[in-house]
Amino acid sequence: MAAYLCPPAVIHGEHHVQTSQIVAEVRDRHPHAAWAPRIDGIAASTGIETRGWMLPLEAAVAPGNGGGLRAVGIGSAQEALARDGFTQQDVDRVIAALEAIPAPQTVQERTAPAWEAVQSYGERAARGALQIAGLDAADIDCLITSHSTTPALPGLDIALANKLPLRNDVMLLPATQWACIAGTRSLALAADLVAADPDRVVLVVIAEALSTTYQPSDDSLESLIVRMLFADTAVAVVVTGRPRRESVLRLDAAWHHTLPGTQDLHRLETRADGTHFVMDRRGPRAVQQTVTAMWEWLRVRYQDDPDSWHPDVLLAHPGGTRVLEYMEQTMPDAWPSGLLDHSRDSYTSGNRGGAAVFDIMRRAHDAGQQPGSRAVLYAAAPGLTATALEGEWL
Repeated sequence: MAAYLCPPAVIHGEHHVQTSQIVAEVRDRHPHAAWAPRIDGIAASTGIETRGWMLPLEAAVAPGNGGGLRAVGIGSAQEALARDGFTQQDVDRVIAALEAIPAPQTVQERTAPAWEAVQSYGERAARGALQIAGLDAADIDCLITSHSTTPALPGLDIALANKLPLRNDVMLLPATQWACIAGTRSLALAADLVAADPDRVVLVVIAEALSTTYQPSDDSLESLIVRMLFADTAVAVVVTGRPRRESVLRLDAAWHHTLPGTQDLHRLETRADGTHFVMDRRGPRAVQQTVTAMWEWLRVRYQDDPDSWHPDVLLAHPGGTRVLEYMEQTMPDAWPSGLLDHSRDSYTSGNRGGAAVFDIMRRAHDAGQQPGSRAVLYAAAPGLTATALEGEWL
């Protein structure tokens, strides 16, 4: 396995949403929630002061286009009131009052503008990656895409095939449910594709509008945390089977791991008002198991050189800083400190889901890496499933 990566293009959400804005909005909407007295401490514990969204906060909290009678309809409500003996004047007054009650946004009202943004951001990221690699859309042989938070059919692959545009014979591989693992798993798939045909050129594009999981009416503690964590990002990278002048990282091996019986720990649920990200407090401990398994993979891979081999940088997206702390605590003592600095830096402006590993890679590249430095890329996602890659900076 030898796959060569050009530097990724990273497009952050252009609407800067402050944590203080979220705290104010949530406090005003849910003043009597059990966690309300602790909201400032919860916000501070995230370490995030601002994050970029593809759409403004106002778009997430705005009411829907219909009033309180949207579900049953005005006619049905009038008939029911008349049957109960209300006069026509009373009926009209009640109907007017109910219609004035703001209704939550429907799934369509919430997701449609986000899907348009995902396509636009994805196109910008794709064009940026092509420019970085010194290639044209006509040079692409395969396109891998992921966008878990805005379900659509056709998806981002077809949208980009038309917008760029790509050749008619390009292999399109949409992977809409990879979520947080999209960065590493797409690279593992791209590496397999170029190993089969070294002349093949693969473009990977991941665009996530995670802000669509911001649900104003949900007063659970988990929903409060989700509101504060997520950021919107589109990323793209070109992968080739032969080194190019623009190549900066070679991938040498991939590893996959899935924990049975953990599919319900983290998940997306589609409800009447849109997409909800549901978290389970057992999740971080389960993710830690995949980290332990990855350490064992690396130990076996370098068992002939156990004392001198170590990565020079870890590009890790385990879903949160708690697991980053676990990674630091469990990695071999002889490994240098600071391996996760770029991963931590990425989290200070939000959890980017499937786009995170490319964002972390871009930060590491911009900071400068010595040729020959070893890199490990790792991500875990709902499932629970994990993929890691190991390679060398060029």
